[in-house]
Amino acid sequence: MNFSSKHFNRKRQVALSIGVLCLLSIITHAEIWRTGYYPGWEQASMPASNIDFTALTHIIHFSVVPNSNGSLNSNANGVTTANSADVVSRAHTAGVKVIICVGGADSESAFQAATSIANLPVFINNLTNFMATRDYDGVDIDWEPLPAADAQQYTNLVTGLRSALNGFPQHKLLTAAVGAYPPYGDSLTAEYVMFAALQSQFDQINIMTYDLSGPYDGWVTWFNSPIYDGGYRFPSNGNLLPSVDDAVKNFLTNGVAPAKLGIGIAFYGYLWTGGSGTSSVSITQPRQSWTNAPTTTAIRYSTIMTDYYQSNLYHWDTNAQSAYLSITNANPTNNTFISYDDQRTCQAKVSYARNHGLGGVMIWELAQDHQSGQSSPLVQALKQALATPGLTSIQFSNQNINLSFPSLPLGSYRVQWTSDMTLNAWNTLVVTNISGPGGILQIADPNFSSQSKRFYRVKTPP
Repeated sequence: MNFSSKHFNRKRQVALSIGVLCLLSIITHAEIWRTGYYPGWEQASMPASNIDFTALTHIIHFSVVPNSNGSLNSNANGVTTANSADVVSRAHTAGVKVIICVGGADSESAFQAATSIANLPVFINNLTNFMATRDYDGVDIDWEPLPAADAQQYTNLVTGLRSALNGFPQHKLLTAAVGAYPPYGDSLTAEYVMFAALQSQFDQINIMTYDLSGPYDGWVTWFNSPIYDGGYRFPSNGNLLPSVDDAVKNFLTNGVAPAKLGIGIAFYGYLWTGGSGTSSVSITQPRQSWTNAPTTTAIRYSTIMTDYYQSNLYHWDTNAQSAYLSITNANPTNNTFISYDDQRTCQAKVSYARNHGLGGVMIWELAQDHQSGQSSPLVQALKQALATPGLTSIQFSNQNINLSFPSLPLGSYRVQWTSDMTLNAWNTLVVTNISGPGGILQIADPNFSSQSKRFYRVKTPP
C-alpha cells in the first residue's frame, strides 16, 4: 500500500521533547472529491440554502435532457433559471464547483438521436452555451443505459464536448456517471475498456455503485450498495454477488487509473417484502432465495429513519460492510428486509476510496438525507470522515508516549516518527487497519526515550 504524502490537503506535525510536551500539528487525510447530485425537482423541499457546502467539493445539478434534434429540455427535472442561479451562487460563494448534468435514467434513445452525425455539433453547442449562460463549471454525462453498441456515439460526444470545453479560458470540468457493471448481454469488459480509452477526457468518472440487487430470476436478497461481496455466490450459477469492490476492480484491471474513479454513496435504500415457495419465504435477511419473487421498493434514507428504524432491528454485515434492518411481523407476508447506506457505510466508503487511491466519492442524492428543520446525518457523517484522523491527545504514560486520534471504519493508518524534521526521514511506528466501526485509537511508543526529541505524524493512504 502506497502512503505517499504529496496529496495531503492539511499538514500538521506533533513534536515531543523529553519532559516537554509540545503539540504543533498532525498530518491527516488525503484529499478526495465529494460530489453530490442535487436534482432540480428537490429544490422546493430542500433549497440550496440547506446544503452543507463545507462537506462537498462539487455539486452536480440534475438534469437537462437531450431532445432528439440536439436541443435541451431543462423543464423535465426542474432545472429552472431560478433554481440554477440559487445553487450556483451559493456554491460559488462557498468555493464549491457546480456541474450541469445531461441525461439520467432511460436516456439512451434521446442520446442516440442527439449524438447522430447530423445533430452532434448542435447538441454540443447547446450544452456548452447552457453551461456558460448559467455559470456552471462543467458538464456531467449520464447516458443510461450505455451498452457497447453505443460506444462510438458516446466516444464522439465525449471527445467533441471535451474539445469544446477546452475552448473556455478557465478549465471546465467533464464528468460522467457510469454503470457499475455492463448492461445485460454485453461482454464483461467492453464498457471498461471504452472508459480506459476515454479517461484522459474526464475529470471524474463516478461509478454508480448502487442498485446492485433486485428480485431477478436466479437471484437472492442482497444489499443495495455493499462494499464487498463477502465471498458469497449466486446459488444459480456460482458467480460472486455484486459489490463496490468488484466493480472498482473491473475498471482498474481494464486500465482505468484509480485517481479518475469515484464510488457511489446511496442516500436511499431498498425495502424487500413478500416472496414465497422456499424455506426462506419470510424475507428478513440478505442472501435469501425464493421461488416467487419478492417485491422491492426504493426508499429515502430520511423515510427509513422516521418510519422503520429501531435499534433492535438494526444489523451490520461485517463481510459485506453494509447496514440493514430485519423486520419480523405477526403476519409473515409483511416481513421486511431493508438495505441502505448509513453513517458507518458512508465513512467506510471514504476509507475505501482512500485505501485504494481513488479520486473520490459521489452521492445520489443530497435531498434524500434531508428532513425539514433537521441536520442531514449522512452528510455530517461524511464531513466527520473527511476531518479524520485528527489529534485527540498525546501524553506520557509510565515509560510510554501514547498518541490518540479518531479512526474510521475500514480506515488504514500509518503512525511515523522522526528525531530530525530537517532530514525528512520517517520511521514507521505502526500500521493499523480498522476492522470495526472506528473510534478513538490509541498508539503507544515505548522507545521515545532513545532520542532527545521525537516528531510524530499520522498518515492515511495514498
